[in-house]
Amino acid sequence: MTIDFQSVNYNADISLVEFTKNRLQKMEKFFNHIVEVEVFTKVLNTSEKNNKQAEVKIRVPGEHFIVKKTCKSFEEAVDTCAQSAERLLIKFKTRNRLRSV
Repeated sequence: MTIDFQSVNYNADISLVEFTKNRLQKMEKFFNHIVEVEVFTKVLNTSEKNNKQAEVKIRVPGEHFIVKKTCKSFEEAVDTCAQSAERLLIKFKTRNRLRSV
């Protein structure tokens, strides 16, 4: 699994990049055929405190998933994206098992 991290219109800290990669590596526990993960983080131009957005694109054989979350911090946004993606991967895995039986 390759993880590509991109920060849009700002320079990301190394600790954020490492946190993101470590958190997304845990998704392989739920589905081990993940081909590629792309992460886009950006600061939205709003006056609200919830202006940090993370978008995670997951490519698996035959399918791709996109999860977007907006939170107060990038770490929280990445964590909630990963939790949602894990649920999607579990559903995808069980659906494929039922089709093959």
